[in-house]
Amino acid sequence: MSELFDAVDALLASRATLPPPAERKRLRTAHGLTIDEVATALQVRRATVSGWESGKTEPRPPERDAYARLLDKLAELYPAAPADTATPVPTPDAEVPATFTAAPTPAEAQTLSTGPASGAAVVTATENAQTPAPAPVAAAPAAAFRPARTTRTSSTSRRPGAKKAAPAGTPAGSTDPRFENGPLAVVDVEDGQVLAYCTGGLVLDVPAKSLPSLVDWTLKEAKLGAPKLAGPGKDADPLIVLTEAALERYGLPVTLTEEEKHAGRIPEGHKVIKQLTRAEWKLTKRGFGPWARIYRPATGSERACVQLCIPSWNALDTRHWGEAGQLPPAELARVLGVYASRVMTPRGSTAVTGLELMTALHPPTRASEPDADGKRHSEHNPGSLGKDAIDPMNWPPCEVPDGHPVLKDLPRFHVRGPAEKLFEEAYDWARPMTDAECTLRHLVGIDVNMAFAAGANGLNVGLGEATHVTNPVFDPKLPGSWLVDLSHVDLSRVKVGKEWVELDGSLLPSPFTPKGERPEGPAWYTTPTVAYAQELGYEVRPVEAWVRRENGRYLDGWYNRLRDAYLATMADLGVDADLSPADFLTAMDGYKARDPELSIVVSAVKATVKGGLGKLRERPRGEGWRPGEPWRALSRPTWRPDIRAAVIARTRINLHRKIVKHASFTGQYPIAILSDCVVYAAAGPSPLDFLPYREGKPLPGGFKLGINPGLVKHEGTQSVLWGEEVREKFNAPELNLARYIKDGTVTDVDNGE
Repeated sequence: MSELFDAVDALLASRATLPPPAERKRLRTAHGLTIDEVATALQVRRATVSGWESGKTEPRPPERDAYARLLDKLAELYPAAPADTATPVPTPDAEVPATFTAAPTPAEAQTLSTGPASGAAVVTATENAQTPAPAPVAAAPAAAFRPARTTRTSSTSRRPGAKKAAPAGTPAGSTDPRFENGPLAVVDVEDGQVLAYCTGGLVLDVPAKSLPSLVDWTLKEAKLGAPKLAGPGKDADPLIVLTEAALERYGLPVTLTEEEKHAGRIPEGHKVIKQLTRAEWKLTKRGFGPWARIYRPATGSERACVQLCIPSWNALDTRHWGEAGQLPPAELARVLGVYASRVMTPRGSTAVTGLELMTALHPPTRASEPDADGKRHSEHNPGSLGKDAIDPMNWPPCEVPDGHPVLKDLPRFHVRGPAEKLFEEAYDWARPMTDAECTLRHLVGIDVNMAFAAGANGLNVGLGEATHVTNPVFDPKLPGSWLVDLSHVDLSRVKVGKEWVELDGSLLPSPFTPKGERPEGPAWYTTPTVAYAQELGYEVRPVEAWVRRENGRYLDGWYNRLRDAYLATMADLGVDADLSPADFLTAMDGYKARDPELSIVVSAVKATVKGGLGKLRERPRGEGWRPGEPWRALSRPTWRPDIRAAVIARTRINLHRKIVKHASFTGQYPIAILSDCVVYAAAGPSPLDFLPYREGKPLPGGFKLGINPGLVKHEGTQSVLWGEEVREKFNAPELNLARYIKDGTVTDVDNGE
């Protein structure tokens, strides 16, 4: 009989009543729960819960019963109320009542009744914080729920007194009590009052009258910052963003002169720098620029450092941050706060932050085990790049850019060829269309999501110095640079998996050169490129190599952090990871307009990937440098052109592998490739008109539509006639149409630089 009862219970659970999708989301946010917390509790993916709340999917047993139970309990705590019946709670600014949807903590209740203590920061918030702000992206314990904060109106672009729930993707304060007000604040001046706009809608009154006192207040009272990302690492320093009004209040120029822009800083004799010096604060060697760092030397484990960001000095490059620098303070705090909680607190440009993220996840040193006296010492942290840069004269000549000190004895105008220089770069390739392709109507571009991040995932890279080897036996598991002749690889007959296939090699780019040209002799390649030649079924015999026997998957944590940031933000924009191909294309259509602020975060995350990898081979940046002399970047342990080359090579190889798989199955070949964008001729305007899907499943090993890194999205569609006319107009039969496929605008033929 018990088996029958179990069967009945299971039947009831399979039809457990659930509220409408919108109500599911209301109940979750009313209790301060994040999607991640619900997903963890129910042992499902984040995207699954997001789908339940959007109504795109419905839960199934056994999760359905548990989800229904959660929603029933939340409905008891937060019954749906008629509009405009919320009970106001008095606040220190009683002229605009705030609405609470959860009981305040005792500390907050005391603040509500007595007001702030003399000399303490006043905790306030913008008018848009009606419901509790979501918890930080990093999932907190299920029982750690944060109630709504006190609110106070501020002069933003919204009408006074308006109440609005915190938008999706708005981070709340940190669960670490040291940083309970979040990682950063945007400091502005309104009606003579200095205010600090923090994440989650929180606003703090700022008593500081000068920049040195603002730094003191930030470190002693503001409770800003973020916990370290790795065990032996360091907590993130607080970030203060200064608006134009704040710059004027603290005696700084609103904009830089042309001379100051060129120098990247204000003069050392500026009165504000003198104020800092008198207060015993120091600046880094880069001086007081758009991303100034103000610090005092650390004493023990205590750090005293504040990072400044000055948007009107072009700290937020519009190529990566869009119009973020023009946003009102509360909105800018939200954008930077989401980025800080999902990636890390910005330390400079997106490129600088991308590099800093690598170090934050793999700190160079750690504390040793206690010695005989019980003392711990700093020691090398395994898996990191260490604290010391590689000696410039110990670099393999093939891996360094022109002008490097190890090349100083080369003739002045010597041009290194493939047998002297490692040249692993992204694709820039195109070919004329065939007669058959010209009979089709459309050119469709597809773009690989986070292609270079996907190329870094699982990649084994060198951690230390290279060892020179002559006549080596190639090892696909050993990171390094190999001098080998790959000109014998014939793309008309290659292995795909375990089978040999016949292809039209003239319609394919070579996987070994960025321009897609077949190699003509020995050249330097990274391990991923040489391994792919073997994968295609051809023997490789290197004559020389520089290999790194100390190696590891250094970029895995970096990839995971950036992938999660990208997927979480795209999910907030309505693009989930588990959508069907057709639904994915629909969701991607106009996704940026759904929340322009979060779309800025997406752009910044992408730029963090590319910029961080680019910084691994940073070139000289003026400063009177001359060829053959060392430059500043060479002193960093993270100056690693070999790692950059390996990631780019693997990204290019990953793309070529999909192209070959697609060609062997469909007989279709690309028209043009630019980095991670591929253009095909097709009968219809959609990627689904040429990508082989069967019963919703893609070609294994081929292109797959989706938002995950390594999958593809629709880049743009133009007509075949457009492509022919553009090439005829510029008299360029191999003009790279992938560069213009997005919107079809071709202003001039460029060289891709």
